Amino acid sequence: MPEVVPIETDADGVIRVGKTRVTLDSLITALNHGAMAEEIAQQYPAVSLADVYAVIAYYLKRRSEVEPYLGQRRQYAEQVRIENETRFRPTEVRKRLTARRAGG
Repeated sequence: MPEVVPIETDADGVIRVGKTRVTLDSLITALNHGAMAEEIAQQYPAVSLADVYAVIAYYLKRRSEVEPYLGQRRQYAEQVRIENETRFRPTEVRKRLTARRAGG
């Protein structure tokens, strides 16, 4: 019987691990930054270690299929970052936080 990979695509087209809010790209990013499966499971406690291993195996077996999706997610994240920095200028936010800490 084939192993079922614990991933699901939500209504927005985001691939999540099992029934959690943890995304496939979050796990693979952690892996690509050198995290071991056990560290990833600790970082995302909603995901079992077995599911982390299953997702890693899925990615490694289907890397050429998964990479275009991960590229889209990286592009989307960059777009959101730029939009947020435009709306909430980091220097202005920093000034407000510094003033708040100083009591004024």
